[in-house]
Amino acid sequence: MALERTAYTSYSACGIPYWIAGDVAEGEDLVARDPARHRAMGVDLRTGATATGVDLGRREVTYRDAVGEHSESYDQLLVATGAQATVPEWARGADGEVYAGVGPVKNLDDGADWLDRLTDRPHQRVVIAGGSYIGVEMAEAAVRRGHRVTVLTRSRVLRNLEPELSRLIADTMRAAGVEVVEDSEVQGLAMKSDGRVGEVTTVRGTTYPCDLVVLALGVTPVTDFLNGTSLAGQELPMGESGGLRPDPRGALADGVWAAGDCCETRHRLTGEWIYQPLGTHANKQGRAAGENAAGGSLAFGGVVGTAITRFAAAGPIADQHYLEISRTGLSLAAAADAGLDAEGLLTEGTTTSGYLPEAEPIAVHVVAERGTRRLLGAQMVGGHGAGKRIDAVAAALWGGMSVDDLAWMDLAYAPPFATAWEVVQVAARRLAERM
Repeated sequence: MALERTAYTSYSACGIPYWIAGDVAEGEDLVARDPARHRAMGVDLRTGATATGVDLGRREVTYRDAVGEHSESYDQLLVATGAQATVPEWARGADGEVYAGVGPVKNLDDGADWLDRLTDRPHQRVVIAGGSYIGVEMAEAAVRRGHRVTVLTRSRVLRNLEPELSRLIADTMRAAGVEVVEDSEVQGLAMKSDGRVGEVTTVRGTTYPCDLVVLALGVTPVTDFLNGTSLAGQELPMGESGGLRPDPRGALADGVWAAGDCCETRHRLTGEWIYQPLGTHANKQGRAAGENAAGGSLAFGGVVGTAITRFAAAGPIADQHYLEISRTGLSLAAAADAGLDAEGLLTEGTTTSGYLPEAEPIAVHVVAERGTRRLLGAQMVGGHGAGKRIDAVAAALWGGMSVDDLAWMDLAYAPPFATAWEVVQVAARRLAERM
């Protein structure tokens, strides 16, 4: 039996901004398996059912649906409740409801709402609260739909990147017509007479007129229904983020498993628990937990912090204002926080041999540990073909390689794809030589 609080199952939340932008024709195209398909496969799927509590001693789950409260016993329990978008108090009215024209981009209903809002009227003023991945992706979607876009972020765009790379992204977005305002946190809204949002106010007192506000302020694990849940006085392992902490098999307790965005994960470089909700992790964790709950033996090996996105403006300026953005491992700041003596270096190059017309700029920042020369991370921002280069570094990190190993790996070369010394390896070699 499966309990699902929404009406949807097995869809790509990561594809929603591209549906809104117009790259995906229909929301249904993002669905891998709908409820009917699951039921046809023999799953007792109950949609519109929200889990409200777990009794580990009695092996019982309580849930609420449109009819009322229910309870079901279990032999094996898998918690895969995901995450919910952060919606601050300033985005809600006195009745607790989110204001009209304001909202996050988390599920298919959100996607349909934003598609309607951005295609309803042309040339609206769209404020995006937050410079996160979803903030950048929604800025792209709104610009491509022909709207005036302002991104307000309390620090800088994609603040987990090195400052030089964040600056490059912000500058490219500005060149594409996006107003990017850093160090500017939203603290309130003013409404128009029709009940829709009309103005955003920041903590500095600056105001920005708007017609729509995208909430791109992150997510939190959906684990509140487990608060106080314990067995023989032992509570389920949970981190400060509210994320569950299953072992590599996905186990939380006897007969209780967890996977996905409701979980924290171990960082392979530091050994620390981190909260990094991504579809790649959720799929692997779910595979391991499901296999093991059925008596198998799989382990989820943790993460190295790999992520990728893009910013692509619309129309004839698209090629001039296109960036692929990726990262893996630790930034210099994260390495310092982990107590590591690290050094980093930024290298600029091209995505192909420079004499070809398709050559585009790419900036690569590599971080390594002094003394051991252990590779710690890399970040890349550049044109077409830049982003997925990060996978070579992620593989090197997974294998515990040094910065010298990365510099001398046998990577593919032909002029339309890379320079004779691949730019990632040039960056690693330069850092190795400096160290």
